[in-house]
Amino acid sequence: MFKLIVAKGRIEEALFMAMLSFGCFGISVVRVLYSKSFLFLFLNWNLFLAFIPWLLTNIVITNPTLKTKKITYGVLLLVWLLFFPNAPYILTDLFHLRIETAVPIWFDLVMILCFAWTGLLFGFLSLWDIENLFAGKVHSNWVRLISIILLFLGSFGIYLGRYLRWNSWDILSKPFELVYDISDRFIHPFIHPKTWGVTFAMFTFLNLVYWSFRLVIKRNTKTVIQSE
Repeated sequence: MFKLIVAKGRIEEALFMAMLSFGCFGISVVRVLYSKSFLFLFLNWNLFLAFIPWLLTNIVITNPTLKTKKITYGVLLLVWLLFFPNAPYILTDLFHLRIETAVPIWFDLVMILCFAWTGLLFGFLSLWDIENLFAGKVHSNWVRLISIILLFLGSFGIYLGRYLRWNSWDILSKPFELVYDISDRFIHPFIHPKTWGVTFAMFTFLNLVYWSFRLVIKRNTKTVIQSE
């Protein structure tokens, strides 16, 4: 896997994300040593779950054999979508901020934001990989639409995780209960205002950040071309 990442020129990205992840872990360890409390160590588990979508797309992107199989795209999207909501989900851990804690609230704020930012990067980098996999196979407008749909489904997944406490692996352990909760909110949308309020709020925010990233990348690319 490491050799494939190097061969595809992704070593810089992998090292940068590793640096961010270990930096987040280091901050959480500092908090434990200072406060003698393990309160926020769960953020490391959440960040690991956010890492999985990035890992999945990198496995496919760097493996020529997998890229040529049509079934790969269906399986990848399904498994990727199960874990993708974990990437932006860390933003909702800001709910755990409390004024009266063993450490200053500004420290907890910065710590959670560091984890949330790293999780978002894992998610967006993996979404760009999804786009690259479909580029050339479908029209560019369809690729954008796929991204928007995935961001919407990811936002709905955030609601399922934060408010209904469903986890990615519950699709295996409690599939019928999970399907019931999901279908009930689509069949009876008006009796679940919080569901769609949270979903569309997160959907708006994720689109704001994601397409801002795309604009910056596009602008930077044009600047480099013009300078040459």
